[in-house]
Amino acid sequence: MTKIDPSLPLRSAVYGSPPADLVEVPEGAVQLSPLRPGAEALERLPDAALDTIAVAAPPGAIERRFVLAHALRALAAGGALTVSAPKAKGGQRLRAELEAFGCDVAERFKARHRICSVRRPDAPHGLAEAIAEGSPVTLEETGLRSQPGIFSWNRVDPGSSLLRRHLPPLSGRGADLGAGLGVLSLTVLESPNVESLTLVEIDRRAAEAAKMNVADPRARFLWCDVRQAALTDLDFAVSNPPFHAEGIEDRGLGQAFIVAAGRMLRRSGTLHLVANRHMPYEEVLRGTFRTVTTLADVAGYKIFEARK
Repeated sequence: MTKIDPSLPLRSAVYGSPPADLVEVPEGAVQLSPLRPGAEALERLPDAALDTIAVAAPPGAIERRFVLAHALRALAAGGALTVSAPKAKGGQRLRAELEAFGCDVAERFKARHRICSVRRPDAPHGLAEAIAEGSPVTLEETGLRSQPGIFSWNRVDPGSSLLRRHLPPLSGRGADLGAGLGVLSLTVLESPNVESLTLVEIDRRAAEAAKMNVADPRARFLWCDVRQAALTDLDFAVSNPPFHAEGIEDRGLGQAFIVAAGRMLRRSGTLHLVANRHMPYEEVLRGTFRTVTTLADVAGYKIFEARK
């Protein structure tokens, strides 16, 4: 995939990771994604800039319509849009959602996916409404800046809420690994002894929202995969690690977060982590850290304190 060169006309793009055996992606297509550090942003493309775009549709309805609307907005009239989604994760709704924008849809089925192909109509309708519904918003209940598509975008998830209640006052240099909207970071920064806190987050939308939610001057922000973050000699880390990748459960993600935390922490540094009870993290924790203590085991979650 290539980056956008503002001096050259933009012809084709791909959003997300459509299955290579189901959707043909044009050679040299620009990669668009909020989940790939360095990728371009779909919503920042100029109007009518593309001839073709291939989209892996997100599973959430609001986010999916937002992506489809922006894809149609960015296509020139008559431009080709191909969208794929697993049948159980939005695929059943694709045709109706595209038709609601005024598109004539050709649909096919393969490998439990639905693949829809359309040409952008001259005057699609409802794009502005779908874009507005899926755009960043300040939540009334929490006051947090957020956006549909971010993990737990409209509420504080139970795991983070539980970890917040069990965090001791921390000190020194630390990191919030998989920081999301900054919910854990706000609690960490209540301690005056924290010198700096790096919020590491792979979702660009969450990273941008966190910059507005966490205004503390000690906070730093890193749009990065935690597994590749170049942080060292930290005094502490906190984490509510993900265990899904592109909608599929991946238990290795949380395990990789634990290993990454161990690499980042200095000797005697601590990791405070929340995990769903069924996640197989304890063996990795004990293999990475000198001591591991279970601080809580309630409501389907475990809170661990691990010391290097």
